[in-house]
Amino acid sequence: MSEPIDYKAAGVDLDTYEETMRRLPPLLRRTYTPRVLDWPGGFAGLFRLDDKIGLLTRTYRDPVLVASTDGVGTKLKLAFATGRHSTVGIDLVAMSVNDCLCAGAEPLIFLDYVAMSRDNPELTAQIVQGISDGCVQAECALMGGETAILPEFYQPGEYDLAGFCVGVVDKKQTLTGAEIRAGDKVIGLASSGLHSNGYSLARKIAFEHAGLSLDSFVPELNRTVADEFLEPTRIYVRALKTVYRHYRVKRIIHGIAHITGGGLIDNPPRILPDGLAIRLTKTWAVPPVFPWLQTLGGVPDAEMFRVFNMGIGMVLIVAEYYANSIARTLTDEADVPAWVIGEVTEGNKDVTFA
Repeated sequence: MSEPIDYKAAGVDLDTYEETMRRLPPLLRRTYTPRVLDWPGGFAGLFRLDDKIGLLTRTYRDPVLVASTDGVGTKLKLAFATGRHSTVGIDLVAMSVNDCLCAGAEPLIFLDYVAMSRDNPELTAQIVQGISDGCVQAECALMGGETAILPEFYQPGEYDLAGFCVGVVDKKQTLTGAEIRAGDKVIGLASSGLHSNGYSLARKIAFEHAGLSLDSFVPELNRTVADEFLEPTRIYVRALKTVYRHYRVKRIIHGIAHITGGGLIDNPPRILPDGLAIRLTKTWAVPPVFPWLQTLGGVPDAEMFRVFNMGIGMVLIVAEYYANSIARTLTDEADVPAWVIGEVTEGNKDVTFA
């Protein structure tokens, strides 16, 4: 008679899974605020929407929940190849919380989904450490997540990530772009590099076309390809909170666009009312990775601006009178370089360049 088959023989080791679960709670708790309610052993997370604890006085008169979800894309391939897994979690958080910011929302809660073929406590802890780091930067609570073990679904050593953010904004302060007018100014907030978009093209240029390796040192970048390509996505939560402390949202800040896939060509028009367009009139400090990739691959300008963020990770559309002072606030107080890079004009919901 054959031996009985158990879950471990099918590819899922519950003892190893329990070891993984023991490593994760401290990484979640470091992100908690007094608004997180304790539920030991609970099956979901509890979060207080209004906060009257201590010195905090957040109260929403007409709260609207804002939700977003995203992943990291083929940037994960670089984490697999290098064995460096502690930064892609920051990318995961950034992609969703930055989207929530575009509605004028305060990110509150983050959840993650991690899937791999076999449980690996050390690998999972590295990934969740990065997610925890991102949540600390975003000042939102990592309330929980799912670690899915899917035998034969992924290659050994590979995994996939998905993130989910929930934020809140008072209904009267929700940014939809409806207040945008011709004459408004466009402020560009600096990116930290590639962020998490365009990696299929970047990898093809660097590895297939130019024959470089991850360890190749690039003089134009003053670092290796791996260091440049794994640079985490910038999280803009603290920068925008700094702006909100000084300027009234909606009367002064009329719209926000997160510059992701589609770049500066496709993303800003998503928040423009009909009959308006954007004309970019000034240059900014483009990180060297972009001209390096363009030269290396012979990529046309239009393709570069549609695939990559080109050094602008977020765009604010603001009332003309306040544009220069908001850019200075971002640069000097929030430590995020920012420039007035264009203006809103009459047009057909497109972006043109001077």
